[in-house]
Amino acid sequence: MTKSSKEQNKFENLIAKSTVKQLAYKNVFEAFNLLKAVLKELVEEYHDALKGKVDDDVLPVFMEKGVFEAEFKIGGDLLIFSMHSNIFVFDREHPIWKTEYVKANGANSYCGVINIYNFLSDSFKYNRLDDLGYLIARIFINWENHFFVQGKRQSDEVVKDFVKDTVHKEILRKIIETSIQYAIDFDLLVPPYDNVKIASVEQMMVEISHSKIQTGKRLGFKFNSDDV
Repeated sequence: MTKSSKEQNKFENLIAKSTVKQLAYKNVFEAFNLLKAVLKELVEEYHDALKGKVDDDVLPVFMEKGVFEAEFKIGGDLLIFSMHSNIFVFDREHPIWKTEYVKANGANSYCGVINIYNFLSDSFKYNRLDDLGYLIARIFINWENHFFVQGKRQSDEVVKDFVKDTVHKEILRKIIETSIQYAIDFDLLVPPYDNVKIASVEQMMVEISHSKIQTGKRLGFKFNSDDV
């Protein structure tokens, strides 16, 4: 291969990779907008079914927080849906590399991601900046609109159907409903006594004014343990 052909090949590879990443971004962005539409529908359905039968504070609320973030509050739980603006590739130990789909074309491994976090709604209401939350699911989508989801109760085999599963409204609804149910079932634990037996004056003053001693369902982000 001549120098000029090598240069041409380098530029073609660069364009090909950039195109794949751009298409993956477009798919994730469209999926995120569809996800927000599903969240709005769920709020309407909850209200239609339960309005007047339960306290209004229990009914879910949807809040669009910008292009890349949306919130779904239900009771004392807050689910934050966050789309990352970048495209990622996986480390070499990830099971995605063992799939025939990715072996056949490495470009299929480039994915955008939508993260789903679970926080206590009071953490934001009272501005408790030290409170902790959980990453309970994340959705990976590639340039062909194929996806897989990793998270609590989402799937036993993370990348099993990556070669054939594509994003659509029904699957997003299923992912969302699974996340909501997990968050509701995931109860707040009393922290160990030794973790809270000593408090600073500052902590106590803040606690008195806003109930701000650090709170979290399991005191920290964990992804593969403490299931319920």
